[in-house]
Amino acid sequence: MKDIILKRVYDAKEKDETYRVLIDRLWPRGMKKEDLHFDEWDQEITPSQELRLWFAHKEERYEEFSKRYLEELKTKTEEVTRLRNIAKDKPLTLLYAAKDPVINHAVILKSFLEKGGTKTLK
Repeated sequence: MKDIILKRVYDAKEKDETYRVLIDRLWPRGMKKEDLHFDEWDQEITPSQELRLWFAHKEERYEEFSKRYLEELKTKTEEVTRLRNIAKDKPLTLLYAAKDPVINHAVILKSFLEKGGTKTLK
């Protein structure tokens, strides 16, 4: 597997040689589509609306959020496998808008993809 890179959308406007996937359910505030170079917007791989609203980026909820999001990811085998297959061929950049670079769903997703997700590569 090639590298999986995390970048905050507001810090990563420049196009690079990676496959760039926006992994937020909502479009980032204040960001124009033409200002963000991305290959796709994958809303299916994001935490559910209910989980996202419950978490509300509160640090004290992050551990439980992580457990719940991992359970959701285990049901998204098609999307997980698809992203892992992309990362097999080229570096993959996961773009997110959260302010905290450590306490967010992108960190969890990256780890899940690197550890093998729910399936082996095809």
